[in-house]
Amino acid sequence: MLSRVASSVYWLSRYVERAENVARFIDVNYNLTLGETDTLGNQWAPLIFTTGDQATFEERYESFTRKNVLKFLLFDEKNPNSILSCAALARENARTIREIIPSVVWEQLNQFYFMVRSSAGLETTQDQPQEFCERVRLASHMLVGATDSTMSHGESWHFARVGRMIERADKTSRIVDVQYYILLPDANDVGSALDVVRWSALLQSASALAMYRRQYGKILPDHVADFLVLDSRFPRSMHFCLAKAQQSLRSITGSTAGTFLNLTEQRIGLLCSNMDYTSVDNIIEQGLHQYIDGFQKQLNLVGEAIQNDFFISKQSPQTQVQARQTASQTQSS
Repeated sequence: MLSRVASSVYWLSRYVERAENVARFIDVNYNLTLGETDTLGNQWAPLIFTTGDQATFEERYESFTRKNVLKFLLFDEKNPNSILSCAALARENARTIREIIPSVVWEQLNQFYFMVRSSAGLETTQDQPQEFCERVRLASHMLVGATDSTMSHGESWHFARVGRMIERADKTSRIVDVQYYILLPDANDVGSALDVVRWSALLQSASALAMYRRQYGKILPDHVADFLVLDSRFPRSMHFCLAKAQQSLRSITGSTAGTFLNLTEQRIGLLCSNMDYTSVDNIIEQGLHQYIDGFQKQLNLVGEAIQNDFFISKQSPQTQVQARQTASQTQSS
């Protein structure tokens, strides 16, 4: 398989997943701050800090107001991680591999892009972003469904899944980190009604509330952390995402369980093994923020290894820019 094609499929999948997760990120923060003033204060700046886009934001905006943050994350074309930029870059990657992807995927991606583009011109989208964020999530789900049901599950499909799972693991870790470390800085809030509301909003942002309640019932921070970090069956947990990415890498390289043929497999194998044999108690003892910080750094190294092992030899200038953007984004937590 050409490295150019593998790179385009990988990045196409990452950008679609990134757009969905930015929408989730905005939605949970909007729900947390809706109708609140003194209790929660200004909670929009942490969205920029956590996504690692502080320098880019400060070059373009004077203050971290709700309006500025939403514009930056939703429709700012000079922000490479805005939803509009992600939709455009996903479409551009798909355009270069039209012969590889099914026509239904291309059509669905076009609809997604033009939906985002048309929404960018509506002031009501930034005033009330919930509906738009929901449409982004649904469009992402339809793209994943179309890809899984119409594309042969060969190397191209596996590269797409690797990209999607790594991006999702990164964003889930960031959402958990924001809730635990930034949105709840006061230890006096732990166990309060506000604390429960925040953890519920976190679960909703990952579409995890129903599955969590089925498994645990009562909302407790340690259980929520366990579910979103270590659960091996929930599709948006960090552990699940890494395991699926590792499976696809083995299918691409032909390696067997317990072995590795390149640096990517070695790094992701070490990260998976760590999650296989740790517990939420170990994580809490170490510090959830510290654990996630280490996880994000290791995931960044996995992303760099993927570029070097599979794409670098025939890497285009566009792919080099994409690699730098991702490395920059995952350095901050």
